[in-house]
Amino acid sequence: MTEKQVWKPGNMLYPVPAVMVTAADGNGKSDIITIAWTGTVCTNPPMLYISVRPERYSYPMIRESGEFVVNMTTARLVRAADFCGVRSGRDVDKWKETGLTPAEAQKVRAPLIAESPVNIECRVTEVKELGSHHMFLAEVLAVDVDESLLDESGRLALEKADPVVYSHGEYYGLSGLLGSFGYSVRKKDRRGNGRKKR
Repeated sequence: MTEKQVWKPGNMLYPVPAVMVTAADGNGKSDIITIAWTGTVCTNPPMLYISVRPERYSYPMIRESGEFVVNMTTARLVRAADFCGVRSGRDVDKWKETGLTPAEAQKVRAPLIAESPVNIECRVTEVKELGSHHMFLAEVLAVDVDESLLDESGRLALEKADPVVYSHGEYYGLSGLLGSFGYSVRKKDRRGNGRKKR
């Protein structure tokens, strides 16, 4: 085994999702912000979180409206996602510059990104002011899924979307299936493939 270096404390939990979050103010002006500090926090009720720096242009939109949409980033959308992460809505119209299309959500006033295959509509339940970032805990109100991602049985085949992750300043696609939940304890068939216990 090789020796390990001890580094100072830091955010080293990688890779993480790179998502585009949309928000709107009371006047109907909307913005897109790219966020990597996000994840699932609860199944029932379905909840997730995003962490945002208070100085970001979208921050007051989310804080005041109490709503936002998490839009899945795919390999096809990664350039737009990067642009929305490095440019501020104070200076540019990100919708116009990226060519992304705002679409009406079902449960919130914030728009969906039409080109994103999965949109998660959220309502903020709590804001935790943690330091450099404030964490918005939110309940999922609706999930909008592109029908092209459903297989013949109606199952969500998310791999068809070519999702993207972010790691240390770089974006990566997913290389392929390595296993499915529980595969390590399933009995093997004669070909050596894992099969579910009955």
